Amino acid sequence: MNEKSHLNHLLLLTIGTILISTSGALGKFIDMPTPVIIWWRAILAALFLFIFCLYKGINLKIKNKKNRGTFFIAAVLMGAHWITYFYALKLSNVAIGMLSIFTFPVIIALLEPLFYKTKLDPIHIVLGLMVLLGIYILSPDFSLESGHLQGILFGVLSALCYAIRILILKGHVANYNSTMLMFYQVAIIGVLLAPVLIFMDTTNISTQYPYVILLALMTTAIGHTLFVNSLKYFKASTASIIGSIQPVTGIIIAYFFLNEIPTIHTFVGGALILATVIIESIRSKTKNGLIIEANKK
Repeated sequence: MNEKSHLNHLLLLTIGTILISTSGALGKFIDMPTPVIIWWRAILAALFLFIFCLYKGINLKIKNKKNRGTFFIAAVLMGAHWITYFYALKLSNVAIGMLSIFTFPVIIALLEPLFYKTKLDPIHIVLGLMVLLGIYILSPDFSLESGHLQGILFGVLSALCYAIRILILKGHVANYNSTMLMFYQVAIIGVLLAPVLIFMDTTNISTQYPYVILLALMTTAIGHTLFVNSLKYFKASTASIIGSIQPVTGIIIAYFFLNEIPTIHTFVGGALILATVIIESIRSKTKNGLIIEANKK
């Protein structure tokens, strides 16, 4: 890959990462019940991704029937990840919501031995303690009545769902196109969440649809596609480190569009959490499978 081509791919990877980071501000801003937002996000993203798959000639056939169950479980976890993430955003703020879910690389490292019977690396215990310290600093008021703490807990739960989903997909469907995987998952989420349209207020869609379309198209479909397509040109560690700027760009976007100003606790706690992401990314250069799914939020 020559220098110009390298810079082009690096630019696309960065743009994809920035687009994905808009999920924080959009999730906080859109004025609808969270499950309704996720339904619209999923169903519109499924439409956009289906059109993209047809345009690119991506095969949508599931080769192994046994993988259908894996697809379904991954979709449930993806839906749970999105819903808990958006609750984290609405209960706290964009900075805390986005930083909390970036605990997922360390959660993956700690859970991987349970899934694949590998040996637990002692450094992962140290990184886990760093993450816990970062979470503690994020919420100095450690009370369950605190909106910030509730947001952190939902964010970590979101990270847990996301981590398990990545581990499941890594082990069973490594031979499938990532965009095809994403299409099936968002389509399943759309079907599973359809009943919420009966029980929850959806009338605000008449004023919120431009932002929902941005969330589905820009954040989910285009951002994900740019990121995944760029990964074939970079090491996993490079993509992961670039991906870890998401909370930073998300916080900047929230500052300009939502007037959210992070506290010193957010900066210090967030720095600890992002430090663990960078350390684990550099150490995990060969774990490409875990990283390919890393920015679908």
